[in-house]
Amino acid sequence: MACNHHQLRLCHSVRSSIASLSSPLLPTRLTLSSRTLASTPIRVGSPSVSATCFTWDDVVRISDSQYSSRHSSDLQGFFEKIRVCNRGLEKQSDFLPFVIEDQTVGYIHKGFFDDHLKRFSNVFIFTQDNSHIMLHPVLRTPNERTRAVGDVVKCLGEELIPGIRKELYPVASSFGAPVFFLLERAAAPYFGIKSYGVHMNGYTERNGQKYLWIGKRSQVKPTYPGMLDHLVAGGLPHGIACKENVMKECEEEAGIPRSMSKETCLTHRAVPVGAVSYGDIDGYRYKRDVLFCYDLKLPDDFIPKNQDGEVESFRLIPVSQVADVVRRTHFFKANCSLVIIDFLFRHGYIGPDSLGYLELLQSLRRGDCL
Repeated sequence: MACNHHQLRLCHSVRSSIASLSSPLLPTRLTLSSRTLASTPIRVGSPSVSATCFTWDDVVRISDSQYSSRHSSDLQGFFEKIRVCNRGLEKQSDFLPFVIEDQTVGYIHKGFFDDHLKRFSNVFIFTQDNSHIMLHPVLRTPNERTRAVGDVVKCLGEELIPGIRKELYPVASSFGAPVFFLLERAAAPYFGIKSYGVHMNGYTERNGQKYLWIGKRSQVKPTYPGMLDHLVAGGLPHGIACKENVMKECEEEAGIPRSMSKETCLTHRAVPVGAVSYGDIDGYRYKRDVLFCYDLKLPDDFIPKNQDGEVESFRLIPVSQVADVVRRTHFFKANCSLVIIDFLFRHGYIGPDSLGYLELLQSLRRGDCL
């Protein structure tokens, strides 16, 4: 990715600032490479580092520091990642329920309706008491609703709803419930519908120590370019079951053959281990996401190979060091941090003697999972 002159000046300024500091949290030997572009200040004096472009060397340096051994029970960095995924919930009153056939399927910001949807009166209407938003009663079937709302999204366009990818999500009152219509994935937060995804922790063991395979997203991806990600993760579109989606994503993102990830494999298989959820309000957007979590123990000689061009590279990192990267930086795509924190609980890296243990455990499911 090309760097403009302002970014380069900022990068050199950050590097110089770090080099001149002697903090126990960020030792002087931690210097960002010349390719690193920090879009937000690196906060020295707290266990959190923010950057949007970085190298694997930066990841290793941050995790391999004096802070790691002395503060392994400090959960504050994890709580910060929970807060990042659950912003703005005090503004829920700015949204009206989106109701279809007496079932609440989402929430639409009053301003978004007034500014952008109200003019499509043949598609969206207010109830008589203005308490919620409905689709026009003439739209009776899922196909009619899908077509009508899809036309609205197309009219609103990329300027208002960026990242349109022609991937359809089901709109329903809860997971597995009857589908009322299908909606463009990028538009889901603007209608406050619940979205689902699958995230898989790919790990291995060497000499009694657990390691996680971590991916670095391609710099050309339209969303979260260059950030750290799970070995395998993806949204759950309409018409595909979770286990099938996991196997598909395993093949596409990491070159893991179905013979290794499918449930019938006795030695190595993707095991469903639960879910995390969150709700995030940002302007007109209300993200209500549920992520189904999977673990896959891989052979210690396995090397992932991306097949779809969405991952720049992979690294195998000790779980304890991954925990430090989550705790101290914003290098990971935000919702990945929740899934990794869940992994740390389940594999004993976060224990009940840590202050805030139960609160952190509960906060992994702040969103509505139903």
